[in-house]
Amino acid sequence: MAPPTASKPSRAKSAKPAKSLGNASEAKLLLRESRKIVEGLGKMFAPCCEVVLHDLTQPEHAILAIQTPLSGRKVGDPATEMGLARIGDPSFPDIVQNYSNSFPDGRPVKSTSIGIKDSEGRYVAAICLNLDVSLFSSMQRVLQQLTQVDIAPAPVAETLKASTHSDVTRAIETFAAQLNLQPRAMSVAQRNALIRLLHSSGLLQIRGAASTVATVLGISRTSIYNALK
Repeated sequence: MAPPTASKPSRAKSAKPAKSLGNASEAKLLLRESRKIVEGLGKMFAPCCEVVLHDLTQPEHAILAIQTPLSGRKVGDPATEMGLARIGDPSFPDIVQNYSNSFPDGRPVKSTSIGIKDSEGRYVAAICLNLDVSLFSSMQRVLQQLTQVDIAPAPVAETLKASTHSDVTRAIETFAAQLNLQPRAMSVAQRNALIRLLHSSGLLQIRGAASTVATVLGISRTSIYNALK
């Protein structure tokens, strides 16, 4: 009769390969799904953003997929320093975002690196986005030039709207209200000051404005022209 412990080693040996096979299948699944993400992001942000999928289980040939290869790298190229750091340290940050970087030709880059772990907490992949900010820097300079204004003020205050007779009437009423008077109760000196103000502001140049002013103030148009002499 066989010893009762004879079957135990065989069960232990069969469990280990199954566990290893499970990890390999999980890593394969994660890499397959990550490839979809890289493809989608790459097409979304082309042509200004490089998106790379690193297989951290194969560091010497880590690049599994690359969209918009602005760095000049290709599938099969090795992992970067950050990828190697993740492989060596499971506690390495899952996401390192918006850090300064550069392409081999010196162009400035804004980078984000996202680590992907399996169910046991081991890094198996990383998705990296490298945004070419030199394109936006050029656009920023153009926009800055387009929106720049002179520090010195304009010779006159300008309102970019078509003035109407209502604006003329409102200006008269506002001027009179500041004197606590009705428009027709103003003195000659006060009316003349108002007329000169309307002229300097351009309201008196509106077609028919002189007639409106004369009606509101209860004076003749001749009085308006005399006030401007």
